[in-house]
Amino acid sequence: MPAILVAVCLLLLAGCAENTSESTGKRILPAPSQQPIAFEADVQPILERKCLACHSCYDAPCQLKMEYADGLIRGAHPKPVYNSARLQTQATTRLGIDAQTEQQWRDLGFYSVLAQGNKTRSLFENMIRLGKQHEFAPNSKLPGDIELGIGRVNQCVTNAEFGDYADDHPYEGMPLAVTGLTDDEYATLAGWLNQGGAIHPHQVEVTPAEQQHIEQWEQWLNQPENHQQLVSRWLYEHLYLAHLYFVDDGADTRFFELVRSRTPPGAPVELIATRRPNEAPGGALYYRLRPVAGSIIHKRHITLAFGPQQRQRTQQLFFGHDWPLATLPGYGADERANPFATFAAIPARARYQFMLDNAEYFTRTFIRGPVCRGQIATDVIRDQFWAVFQAPDDDLYVTDPGYRQRVTPLLALPGQDSDLLDFGDNWSTYKAKRNEYSRLRSTAYRLAYPDGAGLDQIWDGDGYNTNALLTIFRHHNNASVQRGLIGQVPTTSWWMDYPLFERTYYELVVNFDVFGNVAHQTQTRLYFDLIRNGAEQNYLRLIPAGERNRVLKRWYQGAGKLKLGYSYADMDDRTPSQVPYVTSAHNEELGARLLLTFRDLNAERNDPINRCGGSSCGRPYLPEWIRSTDQTLSQLASTRAEFLPAITFLPEVSFLRVRNEKGERTVYTVIRDRAHSNVAFMFGEDFRYQPDDDKLTIYPGIIGSYPNFMFDVPAAQVALFTNTLRRLKTQEAFDELVSIWGVRRTHPDFWTILHDITAWHREHQPLQAGIFDINRYENL
Repeated sequence: MPAILVAVCLLLLAGCAENTSESTGKRILPAPSQQPIAFEADVQPILERKCLACHSCYDAPCQLKMEYADGLIRGAHPKPVYNSARLQTQATTRLGIDAQTEQQWRDLGFYSVLAQGNKTRSLFENMIRLGKQHEFAPNSKLPGDIELGIGRVNQCVTNAEFGDYADDHPYEGMPLAVTGLTDDEYATLAGWLNQGGAIHPHQVEVTPAEQQHIEQWEQWLNQPENHQQLVSRWLYEHLYLAHLYFVDDGADTRFFELVRSRTPPGAPVELIATRRPNEAPGGALYYRLRPVAGSIIHKRHITLAFGPQQRQRTQQLFFGHDWPLATLPGYGADERANPFATFAAIPARARYQFMLDNAEYFTRTFIRGPVCRGQIATDVIRDQFWAVFQAPDDDLYVTDPGYRQRVTPLLALPGQDSDLLDFGDNWSTYKAKRNEYSRLRSTAYRLAYPDGAGLDQIWDGDGYNTNALLTIFRHHNNASVQRGLIGQVPTTSWWMDYPLFERTYYELVVNFDVFGNVAHQTQTRLYFDLIRNGAEQNYLRLIPAGERNRVLKRWYQGAGKLKLGYSYADMDDRTPSQVPYVTSAHNEELGARLLLTFRDLNAERNDPINRCGGSSCGRPYLPEWIRSTDQTLSQLASTRAEFLPAITFLPEVSFLRVRNEKGERTVYTVIRDRAHSNVAFMFGEDFRYQPDDDKLTIYPGIIGSYPNFMFDVPAAQVALFTNTLRRLKTQEAFDELVSIWGVRRTHPDFWTILHDITAWHREHQPLQAGIFDINRYENL
């Protein structure tokens, strides 16, 4: 489209767009409803629509979590869960685990948000009143003095302090800095509070069919034999985060969780509350299944099939062959630090294969788990990379008992000792063990495979399991995992074997303490840096001998080269590779060979948007208007920011809704992949950032739990939207684009569009859909 025509179209569209930061001022509030109001039928749906997008998970402002009704009863707490600089380990305050009654929560420092005095409203009502009284002009950019994002310092005021808060922050009522409650929603909530604010938590009724599944699993897990007890313990430590389902019923699928209980099957669950899932139960122990309570939050919704087929597969993996077991291991610090030694009696092949069967689930636990803020992991990963896995038959830890026995003591993980004074010695000890293990591993593989590594040593999913190929996206302080090899060949890739996979899971999930102090968190982050380097070096075994260190140095530019000399194990650059090469662009050619070799297994076989480059980039099996949209958006994909300056104005994750004239819609995720000279350090990311090399990945569907922005574009305007992005070079031009197609926090249809995207996700991926988090939604 000629530039002059683009400019004319933008002027016409901009004439209809609101873009003022002026508030509409203080409003007269709707009267509270006089109709009888029930919490579950009337109040809970409003909380799901307007509150849970911020008030869920550990980073809920002031720990006010609302995905469970008990969270409102618990109230708020002035101390944040996330504090990477704290010197003392913090007491755990996990909803539904660490206290059961309102008074117990008060004893832990929580204060009520629902309590009312004779002449005073509750804090909850005061906050929604303030939000309703001050509304912003439609689709306006918010004033800069309203602090947003995860860096916001929360104002955890009590009701007695609310007056001062309202004077200092008149435009920061609830929902915070976003299109607020409708008149009906406000009237309902105010009426509910006037009627006493009674809460009756929903009691989940288990169907007879579900009860049968539960009984079969509980009977199997709680058999008294030592072999079963050890396997059940291993399974619990690996599945305690899972939202398990027995039957895929689409949008009506019910989810369950595996817990440890003091009470046996048939009795009500009495939860065993330990800081970590691998700590001593301190008494009677039974493994139980119970329904997942509360609302489904996308960032914590990590699903896993758990029906009869999975039970049969688990039985076959762990008990298909006899294996000796003298005594059961304990739960001490040494056992927690080294799961390879703790579960050494269980065949390594069974453990690894179970993880491979469900590789997407396990990768999501440490990439998108309930820690909610993933800086501990994401500081040391690239913005887009692929992950593949060592075939079990070619994993020496699985196949060679002598090798396994030699290296198991070296696989212990740091973090159990969080004493600040011992931090330096602890870290040196564990780093030395890891590097000694890496040297032993390198020697063992060189002797076992003198011809080197080949593509046939990569797990092929047994010919059908698409868990074998994964793509990970980092979104600055969080990350996502998706099946398939998505996007262009990445800068780096991982090749995970069993020790790498299991150590990552235990270091970042089982042994990671969200409430831990700086020593614990630092050790965790530093050790994961070593794991990542190990996965990269394993992948580089597929590169020709003599070239690996050259590639590695490109991955560790700048100060990253220093760590190659003093922190990481040496690269084996002598053993040959079995992969034939016809170009000198070894990394790019290797990625292309992965795509070719595993094309029938790849869940994103063609990726017609990001890997097309031709005139037929749309998905051929979809309607023409979607194919046309695919084709147009492909012009934005995989172009460096040096040639597409608009990338520098886009956030990490944007949802894009496209609608045709019939009201049909489709959804894309626009992901900004930031480039770095290396990802080897905790701090100084700005010094390692290479903005000219940023790229976009355009994914047809949903990737990410935390949208940073949304665009809503009619199908007839997709070409104009795309051409505008391709041509704009200034902040002013980007602001104009946002005013036309952007969905700012103040957009009149902000919630409608967000909920429609959620509904689209539920229609197309019902097992994965959940409520998105907008704590990171930007003020563009």
